[in-house]
Amino acid sequence: MTQTPELLQRHPGFEGRIGIAREDITPPVGIYSRNWGAAKHDTADSIHRPLTLTALTMASSSGGAPLVLIDADLGWWRPLDLFSRFQERLLEELSLESSRLIFALSHTHSAAPLMKPDPSLPGNELLGPWMERVYQAAVSAIGRALADADKAILDWHTGRCALAAVRDFPDPDPTADRMICGFNPAADADDTLLLGRITDPSGKVRATLVNYACHPTTLAWENTSISPDYVGAMRETMEEATGATAFFLQGMSGDVAPRHQYVGDVEVADRHGRQLGFAALAVLNDMEPAGSQLCFDGVVESGAPLAVWRHQPHKISSELRAVEVAADLELKNWPTADELEQQRLACDDRAVEERLRRKRDIRRSLGDGSSFPLAVHAWRIGDAVLVGSAGEAYSQLQRELRSRFPNLAVICMNLINGWVGYLPPAELYDVDVYPVWQTPFDRGCLERVGETMTGAIEELQG
Repeated sequence: MTQTPELLQRHPGFEGRIGIAREDITPPVGIYSRNWGAAKHDTADSIHRPLTLTALTMASSSGGAPLVLIDADLGWWRPLDLFSRFQERLLEELSLESSRLIFALSHTHSAAPLMKPDPSLPGNELLGPWMERVYQAAVSAIGRALADADKAILDWHTGRCALAAVRDFPDPDPTADRMICGFNPAADADDTLLLGRITDPSGKVRATLVNYACHPTTLAWENTSISPDYVGAMRETMEEATGATAFFLQGMSGDVAPRHQYVGDVEVADRHGRQLGFAALAVLNDMEPAGSQLCFDGVVESGAPLAVWRHQPHKISSELRAVEVAADLELKNWPTADELEQQRLACDDRAVEERLRRKRDIRRSLGDGSSFPLAVHAWRIGDAVLVGSAGEAYSQLQRELRSRFPNLAVICMNLINGWVGYLPPAELYDVDVYPVWQTPFDRGCLERVGETMTGAIEELQG
């Protein structure tokens, strides 16, 4: 029987050689780990859960350069040029083009920061050796993944999870004309969960990939432990159920976070992780067998006329492509890095001093010009597309991209290959809200990045 698209049910997929490997990158107790302006502590005094770095390599069965994806339990790069040097070393080590490497951060706010040495900070002497360990872990994991790569299928399916909530909340104080950063019960969050499944030729699950947008800010200024936040328990939940490695791919989460957050109790983070893990397992168990499609197979007359659907094999794409393009974004008229440093040195408010430190580092990374070319990476992985940048895009961008390309599985990511700040929508620039005054980019940045990503996806399709 000839099938029309409406009479088929199958998952976007890729077939090729896939490798997977993981390394532990947990920093030592005593390392500098202050990520919150409101924190009273500077160093970590315990480990909640290990931090991990997991490598995924994908290559065509016929050969050619691989695509290399790293999932790391890290927060953000301070400043961007720190990642640039890290990336240069890694690309040289791998003999790889920059378009074919994505180093993705989970964005936990409870890890040691990726920052340059600062002798004035307690526990700073441990940062340099630890970051070198992160680099060596990346080299090792990628090498092992490439060496162990074997024939496999990666396919995708969409589900839902209610963990994320919108976090731009109008201040209830009638005298305060601003948005504060926390659960807004009146707004609807993007609850899309895109699940990837890697299976070997026998159908055994080798790995899962959870692409979900939600800030890992369960744990905040009261927490003194190193932690992957909810991502750790999500992985544990998935891996205990499947026996397979679980990846986390942070979505476009600039405006979304858990309802209950900013706590010191690590059990809250674990509960959030289990919620996401169970939702991902539900999606996994809703998938058709790898390499098969569910096809309408005719009618059987019984007490009722019964529509019969059966699984049949289908050809899976082996296409791999990578593009790297730049979105030219206008910068705000900020003070120079030297001027911001003078402001920081003159400041005696601990929280404000931390804000100025980060603003100075961003300005140093972007330079004193009027615009900045933000790199956008896009990969074609069979019938799916992965796209992202170093910015923290609002979730409306992933909604728009998935709406523009309804026939593709679109994996949308923040904080890949560096970090530079938020990408809020243009209308928010008329509002007093943290992501707008934090970002170095002027009005229209999110929209410009969206146009660039759309063009990159169209190029990959073309």
